[in-house]
Amino acid sequence: MSKIHRLSAISLISLVALFLSSNLFAADAINGADTAWVMISTVLVLFMTLPGLALFYGGLVRTKNVLSVLMQCFAITSIMSILWLVAGYSLAFSDGGSMNAFIGGFDKVLFAGVMEGSVSGTIPEGLFALFQMTFAIITPALIVGGFAERARFSAMMLFSAIWLFVVYVPITHWVWAEGGWLFEMGLLDFAGGTVVHITAGVAALVTAIVIGKRKDFGVHAMPPHNLTMTVIGAGMLWVGWFGFNGGSALAADGNAAMAMLVTHISAASGAAMWAAIEWVRHGKPSVLGIVTGMVAGLGTITPASGFVGPAGALAIGLIAGMVCYTATQVIKVKLKLDDSLDVFPVHGIGGIIGTFMAGIFASASLGVFSGQGYAEGMTMSSQVWVQLIGISATLTYTAVMTYIILKVVDRFVSLRVDHEEEIEGLDIVSHDERGYDF
Repeated sequence: MSKIHRLSAISLISLVALFLSSNLFAADAINGADTAWVMISTVLVLFMTLPGLALFYGGLVRTKNVLSVLMQCFAITSIMSILWLVAGYSLAFSDGGSMNAFIGGFDKVLFAGVMEGSVSGTIPEGLFALFQMTFAIITPALIVGGFAERARFSAMMLFSAIWLFVVYVPITHWVWAEGGWLFEMGLLDFAGGTVVHITAGVAALVTAIVIGKRKDFGVHAMPPHNLTMTVIGAGMLWVGWFGFNGGSALAADGNAAMAMLVTHISAASGAAMWAAIEWVRHGKPSVLGIVTGMVAGLGTITPASGFVGPAGALAIGLIAGMVCYTATQVIKVKLKLDDSLDVFPVHGIGGIIGTFMAGIFASASLGVFSGQGYAEGMTMSSQVWVQLIGISATLTYTAVMTYIILKVVDRFVSLRVDHEEEIEGLDIVSHDERGYDF
């Protein structure tokens, strides 16, 4: 073989080897185990809204309004999915150029460039976008509890659509997107203490204040019409939360496993603490109390779930049960605010506590961390300071923008049904159907 032929053969072999290695590298970029776990987690988070949250909330309202709550959760799931596709994902997770500290850009509008082979970390980018979509669904759905039984359906839908873009998307970018100002500061929020729970809780409280109390609130008792339905929904939330927190590791690894473990411990301890307080105060623990305590424990551990260990989760859950119980008494009994289904005292306060406690219990010196610890270069004092900045910024921005959105929506569509419609019930007024045919 001539020298030229030998060089040609070597070149051809090199090109084939380079081609094969590049294909193998691309294939290896997607990890099968990670992908399978995030797929399961995505299903679990959607399961939290439908049917979990829908049943949980549906059982808490009166018989004449049960369908309205189920409809709101279902409609929000549909509309938020479309809006996330159109521009929500792009504005939350793409590069915003000169504005990248505050908002993303339009590179991913209509999931542009999200192809079968595109990758986000070790999972397909399409799966990452879908997983994040389920978070964008459940957050505005949580707000439903703040204005249940009196909000006009059209106003609720318009408000939710605007709120997604004005509040949820920017804060998601701040906290979870590279370049976001809170992300760069080193805020610890593993699965949505600020992004989901503080935003939803504060928005629900502002909405409850702006819309006003339900008729006869504080005059006549308004007990849940079907606690059995609520307990079933609560059980679904508990199960789904494993995907919410464990899936936020975006990998099938030890961090995901620890996030699941601490999620369960916090839920259990929050439920136990709430029930114990009721037992001491009233002589009997209530079913509604134990499931509400469970949700408080879940919401509170969420931001810290990837950073703390079992002992930290136990402490966080117990604190959540005690503080969130007290918050419900203050808001409803002392302040007489009609946050109908306790969104702010459970999710809002829980998100605040959990985000703050993440800055404490992530410390390796406490012996309760799961392996990640503080953000790079942080001490406990500096990390807690960053956590407080994240809490304050999220709370303030959400409160101000939610108030503005509500006032704008009210100019075009009345936020609240009239007195006669509220008495008749939203099932008939808004949907011309009844939840039960007795």
